[in-house]
Formats: sequence, structure tokens, C-alpha cells
Amino acid sequence: MIIQLEEKLKAKGKEHILTAINSIGYKTTEVKTQKGHYLVCIGKNEFDIRIIGSLDGVQDIHRVSDSYKLVSRKWKTDATQIDLGNKVVIREGELTIMAGPCSIENEEQVLKVVKHLVANGVQIMRGGVFKPRSSPYAFRGLGMEGLKMFNRVCKAHGIKIITEVMQVSQIKEMYDYVDIFQVGARNSQNFNLLDELGRVDKPVLIKRGMSGTIDELLQSAEYIFSNGNEKLMLCERGIRTYENAYRNTFDLNAIPVLKEKTHLPVIADPSHGVGVRDYVSSMALASVMAGADGIIYEVHEKPEEAASDGQQTLDFMESEALIKNARAAFSAKREFV
Repeated sequence: MIIQLEEKLKAKGKEHILTAINSIGYKTTEVKTQKGHYLVCIGKNEFDIRIIGSLDGVQDIHRVSDSYKLVSRKWKTDATQIDLGNKVVIREGELTIMAGPCSIENEEQVLKVVKHLVANGVQIMRGGVFKPRSSPYAFRGLGMEGLKMFNRVCKAHGIKIITEVMQVSQIKEMYDYVDIFQVGARNSQNFNLLDELGRVDKPVLIKRGMSGTIDELLQSAEYIFSNGNEKLMLCERGIRTYENAYRNTFDLNAIPVLKEKTHLPVIADPSHGVGVRDYVSSMALASVMAGADGIIYEVHEKPEEAASDGQQTLDFMESEALIKNARAAFSAKREFV
């Protein structure tokens, strides 16, 4: 059960509500976010929900059977919108495109990608400065100095930034230089990191774990929301299976399922999802038709020279074609849905 409290509720009124909830055998957890004040109530006893709903100070009340309460669409039917400022909003009913290299390499590279994005009307650039790599000998990013350069170039051209945070200690130093924190697949169940990201007022995109279920992804989002941050997005990026003809098995099924289960925006990452450049555009378009609110993919002027993940990265010509086709597919889908 989720109870939304009135904004100006006083301590005495809240205590009265808590006493009433405890009397029916429910345990409560108080959650304050940027947008609301909630009580998450856990229990099994049957009762007339109107008893609690009629109390002074209760704005709304909902029964939610899902183990993930706050990110469930069962209580919040209006989809969450992520406002990044300067009229850049990620929301249901529009297609958000985020693109950029796997790794930020140098200022010249960033500037070329930024110009490509601006020319094609894309307002969000992805790029890693802290890179979790399978091999300790692979390029692992430029770190904070790279992020500051990344921020400076993008800000000068009106581009928003999404980049991965890998550990709690990085959040504070990265905060002023990012618009969206990305939680990578390897960290999707790093609960210390999720807890801390719940305490910051900055949007977070959570990628599905490499072997993670949909419910586990939703529970990861619940960790962040329950610590106070409602500005969340979920990302399907493929899961590890027995198939080895491509990098991951891109779970298109997850997109409509997530759209049904949660009010959070759902973003698709076809670059990591399939891991083969020739298939990325097709899977991106399939994601759009499956109902994704946005796509995030990798682009580089010369993918064969990229510091990482060149095999799944589009060049500028391929990227331009994908942007055009994705927007056309989104418009077509709206016509017959």
C-alpha cells in the first residue's frame, strides 16, 4: 500500500496517520522525494482502505501488490517525465535519442560527435569517462579531467550529458558535470551505489543487469526511489544467454512488459543489446515499434579506430540514417496504435 501525504501535513497529523496504520498491523517506511511525501506500508491484514484514505492529511492511497511499490504503474498511472532543463524532456509520447561514443577519448572526438548530434537535432550525448572493462589492460577512460572537458564542449553547444558512475565516491565530484547518471549493467545491483543515487537530485538511468530479470531491474529502481529520487529511467541493454552469434540477447519483450509494469521511462540500448554494428539500427527500430520511450546507442566518426566497442558503434552516416528512420518509425507507430 502507498499513501501519498498532503504537502503541508504537520507532524501531529502524520503521527495520527502512522498510529492508524500500525493499528491494522502494517509496517511503514517514510519516503520523501523531490515530488512527493509517501508512506510505503507493508502488511497482509485485510481492512477497508477507506478508513485510512479518509484521514486528514492523506492526499491519496493505493493498494500495490507488487514487491516494488513506488515504481509500479499500479499506483501512478501518469507516466514519469524527466525534465533536464532548456526544454529537454524525456517522456511518454515522444522519442528521445541519446548517442555518442562508448568512451570519451579527446576533445576533438567530442567536438565532432557534438556537431553530428546538433546537425541531426539530438540533444543528449552519451560517453564514458569511467569505463568498467572486462580486461584490466583495456582503456578505462579519461576520468574526471575527461568529464570536465566533455561537459565544457557539450555545454557550449546546448547538449546534455549522460555518463556512467561506478562507485559512491564518484557521485559528488561528478555531480556538477553530468545531466544524467548512468548505472551500468555490472552495477545494477550495487545497492550501496543505488542508495546513494537516491539521495541526489539528478536523473538516473539504470541498465538491466547482464543476467538480471525484469523484476530485479524494477527492484533496483525501487532502491533509488525509496531513498528520495524519483527522476529515474530504465534501460533494456540485452542479457547474457547461451547464444554466441552476437554479444547479448536483446530482450525486446522487456520493453512492452516494462511499459505495463512501471510508470518510469523505458530506454533501449541496441548497441550493447546485440553488439554487432550491422544489426544495431534494425534493433533500434524494433525497439521503437515495441514502445520504447527512447534509444541510446554508440556513434563514432571512425568506429574502427574507437578506443572501445568499435564493433558495435555506428559511423556518422549510419547514425544519421538511424535518427531519420527512428523518427519516421515513431511517427508511423503513433498513427496505428
